Amino acid sequence: MDTHKKVEKLLWSIALPGFGQFLNKKYIKGITLILLEFIINTQAHLNVIIIYSFKGDIARAIETTNYHWLMFYPCLYMFGMWDAYKDGGNTKRYEYLPFVMGAFLATVGLIYSSDLRLFGILLGPVWLTMLFAFFGVGAGIVIFTFLQKSDANG
Repeated sequence: MDTHKKVEKLLWSIALPGFGQFLNKKYIKGITLILLEFIINTQAHLNVIIIYSFKGDIARAIETTNYHWLMFYPCLYMFGMWDAYKDGGNTKRYEYLPFVMGAFLATVGLIYSSDLRLFGILLGPVWLTMLFAFFGVGAGIVIFTFLQKSDANG
């Protein structure tokens, strides 16, 4: 399978967890991920939180957030992406690390999203979680690259 097909499946999973699984013909897994996404999204009030965050009403976004439910979302989201990507074929050793690190740091960002200020700005559960997820993916890429080079050298 060529890289373009794997990336296509990854991008569909970014759109909605489960879509990449449908492209991989993993229908039960895809339906499960979509159902979990809707349950968590609804229970955490994620769409409302996103609207408040985009409007700059971070205090209201924090107040509206059901953190007990939203804590599941980063792992579900990153798992959906990784699973669709890996099922696309020919993954390399340690290629899961950007997804794992993205999920981990996104969750850490979510935990601190009601308190942590960056440059004096409270970013809240959407922006801080996304920022930490990007840092996590970046860190995972760096670690993956280092480990790939280590394997090649020795």
